[in-house]
Amino acid sequence: MDDFSTVLNSFLLVLGAEFGDKSQLVCMALAARYRALPVVAGAVAAFALLNLLAVTLGAAAAAWLPQWLVLATVMLLFTVFGVLALRGEAEDDEDEGEAKVGHYLVWSIFGLIFMAELGDKTQLAMAGLGGVNAALPVWLGGTLALVTTTLLGVWAGRMLLTRLPVALINRVGGALFLGFAGWVGWQLYLLLSLS
Repeated sequence: MDDFSTVLNSFLLVLGAEFGDKSQLVCMALAARYRALPVVAGAVAAFALLNLLAVTLGAAAAAWLPQWLVLATVMLLFTVFGVLALRGEAEDDEDEGEAKVGHYLVWSIFGLIFMAELGDKTQLAMAGLGGVNAALPVWLGGTLALVTTTLLGVWAGRMLLTRLPVALINRVGGALFLGFAGWVGWQLYLLLSLS
């Protein structure tokens, strides 16, 4: 298979798997509350690194940390973002938002996406593709797909901001994050109760 076909196949596989997935919904919720650039920067950096790990190291990246630790960290991060959203700490003024959140927001989003997607189905698919195809085209196709879903999620989140009151966006975003935290907490409970 030539490199272009590998890029295209990786792109289509990952785009289909991630469209409407939790990471895209998280980007949408974050973009409805914060400036788009830090959300895109943090998410794209996390996806690029995760894809690099997946392609070069396969599924072993998820095995570096105990699964319970990954789940607990993700649950904590979702809870923090949910509580902040419910408290209404969104930045209404774009210029003021940059001064208050700056690099902290980029690193927070990077950590949230990185931990939430570590060992995810997309990363495992990338590891599988990387095992049978050239690594660089697989990484490029998968990363471009995740950039596409991130940009679509951020665009949708920004559109919500122009059409809905900030207080409603905060409540819905907070509920979304807390719902994800509860879902991850349930997975953690099941994991610990079965071991």
